Amino acid sequence: MKKYGVYGLGNALVDTEIQVTDEDLARLGVDKGVMTLVDESRQQELLEKLTGHLVTASRAGGGSAANSVLATTRFGSPCFYSCRVADDEDGNFYLSELEAAKVAYNRQRRAAEGDTGRCLVLISADGERSMLSYLGISETLSPSDLVPAAIGDSQYLYIEGYLVTSASGLEAAVSAGRLARAAAVKTSMSFSDPGIVEFFRAELEQILDGQALDLLFCNWAEARQWSGSEDLGVIVAALGKIADRFAITQGAEGALLFDGETLQQIPAPRVTAVDTNGAGDMFAGAFLYALTAGHPYPVAGEFANRAAAQVVSRFGPRLQAREQQALLREYFG
Repeated sequence: MKKYGVYGLGNALVDTEIQVTDEDLARLGVDKGVMTLVDESRQQELLEKLTGHLVTASRAGGGSAANSVLATTRFGSPCFYSCRVADDEDGNFYLSELEAAKVAYNRQRRAAEGDTGRCLVLISADGERSMLSYLGISETLSPSDLVPAAIGDSQYLYIEGYLVTSASGLEAAVSAGRLARAAAVKTSMSFSDPGIVEFFRAELEQILDGQALDLLFCNWAEARQWSGSEDLGVIVAALGKIADRFAITQGAEGALLFDGETLQQIPAPRVTAVDTNGAGDMFAGAFLYALTAGHPYPVAGEFANRAAAQVVSRFGPRLQAREQQALLREYFG
C-alpha cells in the first residue's frame, strides 16, 4: 500500500475574490475567464480601483493543484504537496491551511526573501472567474522542492499546467514526471487554462517527456485548443496521443470521459452557478480520490461532477471539510 494517494506539484497562491461586472472587466482591461500573469504593482493597482466592491473571500489558500490535493485529502485519501512560499504572513497562513487539512508538504523549503504568491479572482455575475496571478516566490519552484521518497510512495503524481510559465517550475514538473515513472507511479496533469495550451504548448510537451500520461484533465476549450479542431473525433484522437485516459469537463453539460477503451458522457447535476473558481480543481481532486479509493472510472466521473457542481453553487474555490464528508456519505453511503 502506498502512503499517499496523490503527490501534487504546483503554485502556492493566497486568493482574494471580488465580485465585478463585465463593465468593470472592460474598464480595467482584464480578459474574462482566463488566468493572466501580472506583477505586484498591477495587482495592487487593480485592488485599489476595486475598493468598495464586495470582497467575498478576503484571504484563502489557493493554487490549482493545491485545491485538488486538499479536496482529495478531505475526502479521505492522504496527499503530499510540493510548493514554495516565502517566510511572510501569507506564507505562514498558507502552510497553516495545509496543516489544518492534514496535507503533508515539503517542510524544509522556506524562502527568507520574496513574497508568497497571490491571486486576485474577479467573479462576474454569470459566475465566470477571471484570475490575475502574481506568482511571487512560487515562480522559483524548482526540482529542489521535490521529495522523491514521497513521489515514490504515492499512487498518482498530479501536475498543474500553470507551472510551464516558469523555467524552474517547468524543470520541476519534468523532473517529477521522471521520478514518478521510474517508481511506477501513475502520472496525471491538468492543462489548467486555455491560454496555457495556446502559448505554452512546447513546454507542456516537455512535461510529457515523450511519454503518455496515465490521466489528463482538461476543459472543452483547452481540448479544442490542443487539437486545433471542434470535431469530437479529432479531439479524442489528439488527446489519446498524449494520455492513456482523460476527462474533459464541460460545465453544465457534465464531463466526457475516456477510460482507455470507451468514451462516455457523464451528466452534471443542475445547479445555479455563482462562482466557477475552483470547479475544475475540485473535479480533479474528487476524481483522483475516487480512483485511489478503488472506484471505477464512471463512478469517479459522476462523483467528481457532483463535487464540482457543489463548488460552483457557492463562493470560493474549496468546500469545507464537513461539506466534503457530507457529500461523501451522500454518494457512497
